[in-house]
Amino acid sequence: MSVRSELLERIRRHEAPVGVVGLGYVGLPVAVAFAEADFPVIGFDISRRVVDMLGSGRSHILDIDQDRVRRVVESGTLEPTTEFERMAEADALIICVPTPLSKTGDPDVSFIVDSTRSVREHLRAGQLVILESTTYPGTTRELVQPTLEESGLRAGEDFFLAFSPERVDPGNPRWHVENTPKIVGGLTGACHELAVALYGEVLDEVVEVSSPESAELAKILENTFRAVNIGLANEMAIIADRLGIDIWEVIDAAATKPYGFMRFHPGPGLGGHCIPIDPHYLAWKMKTLQYRTRFIELAAEVNAEMPRYVVARVTEALNEVEKSVRGSRVLLLGMAYKPNVDDTRESPALDILQLLLQKGADVAYHDPFVDEITLNGGRFESVALTEAELEEADLVVITTDHEAVDYRRVVDRAAIVVDPRHATGGLEGGKATIYPLAGPPRSGRGAGMAAG
Repeated sequence: MSVRSELLERIRRHEAPVGVVGLGYVGLPVAVAFAEADFPVIGFDISRRVVDMLGSGRSHILDIDQDRVRRVVESGTLEPTTEFERMAEADALIICVPTPLSKTGDPDVSFIVDSTRSVREHLRAGQLVILESTTYPGTTRELVQPTLEESGLRAGEDFFLAFSPERVDPGNPRWHVENTPKIVGGLTGACHELAVALYGEVLDEVVEVSSPESAELAKILENTFRAVNIGLANEMAIIADRLGIDIWEVIDAAATKPYGFMRFHPGPGLGGHCIPIDPHYLAWKMKTLQYRTRFIELAAEVNAEMPRYVVARVTEALNEVEKSVRGSRVLLLGMAYKPNVDDTRESPALDILQLLLQKGADVAYHDPFVDEITLNGGRFESVALTEAELEEADLVVITTDHEAVDYRRVVDRAAIVVDPRHATGGLEGGKATIYPLAGPPRSGRGAGMAAG
C-alpha cells in the first residue's frame, strides 16, 4: 500500500495524529475541533505560558470555552507542548502562525519560515503539511515547498502539501471553525485529496479549488473586499460630514434597496489581524510583478486616516465648550479592535489613544475584555466605568461598541460623547452632547437638535 493510501485510511479512521503549529486565535480553535472529533492532537507553541495554561485545562482565547479545552486535555485527545521535535509523531501538520507586516509595511513571513524549518527538521515520509496562515499567492509553492524539500523528500510523492486559509472571526457567535466553509487547494492531486479528506472528517463543508495559489488569493480577496468597501464607507462618512448629513441615516436608507447594495459601516479605523494587513500582502506581491494595486492602496490610505479624523472630532467637540485637548480628561470606551473580543491587534483605539496623548490629553480607558495594555513603554489599566468616571471626563469616545457597556448610562452621565461606532444611535435625551462620526452633533437636552 502506498504512503498516500495508508495516510488516507488513518484519516478516515481518525487514527492520524494531527499536529497544530501555533495555538493562538487560529490554531487553538482548529486543535480543539480536531480533538473533539476524536483525532489525537498535538498542539505546538513557542510560548511556555500558553502551553502551561492549556495543559491545565484553561483557555487563553475568549472564543474557546474553558470547558471545551478542559475536556479535550483531560481526555488526552489534545496535548499542548513546546517540544517541536514531536512533529515527527504527527501524520498531519497544520501551520497556524501569525503573518504580520514589517515596519516598512512589507509582509513578514518570518513565522511561516521558522515553522516550516521546524517541520523540515522532523519531516518524514507519509506526512501531510497544510499552511493556514494568510499570505501572498505563491507562498506555499515558492517558499514552503522548497524549504521542506531540503529534507530530501519530494512533495506529492513522499510528503503532501496544501494551503487552506483560516476563516476565524473572533466574537462571532454564529460562524466558527466547524460550520464555516473551508477552502482547500493542494499542490498535486494526491496532496489535494488528502487535505480535503482530513478537513472533511471534521468540518461541515469543504470548498475545493485547483491550486494553493487560488486558495491563497481567495483569502486575500475576502479581506480586500471588506477593506475596500469599509474604506468607501469611511470616505462617504467624511463627505456626509462636510455636507452636514447624518451618514447613518444615509446608510439605513440605501440598505433598503433589495439588490445591488451591500451594507458596510464606517468607523474609527480598521483593526484585527486580517483586514488591515492582508491586502498589503497582495499589494506587495503585485509590486514584484510591476503592477500597482490602486484600489487597495487608496482604501488603506483612507482607513489609516480615520483615527486622526476621530481625534479631530474630539478637538472640535472640546472647542465648542472652550476647552483644549491638552489637559482635558478623555475617557475611551474600548481598546479591542471589534465588539465583544479581547483582541487589540491593530486596534484603531490604540492609535486614537496615542494621538490624544501626543496632544497632551489626560487619557483613561475602560474595556470589559482588556484589563491592561502597553503602549510605547507605558502601561495603562482599564478603569471601572463608574458614574464618577463618566461625570469627571471632559469627553468620552466610544472606540469599541462592546455590548456589555450601558450606553444609555453613558449619555445620561457624560458631558460630551464622540461616537464613531454609532453605539448611541437612537438614544434620545440625556446629559451628553453626542458627536457622531459624521454629521451635526445631537444635543442631549433636546435630541435631534444641533448643539451650539
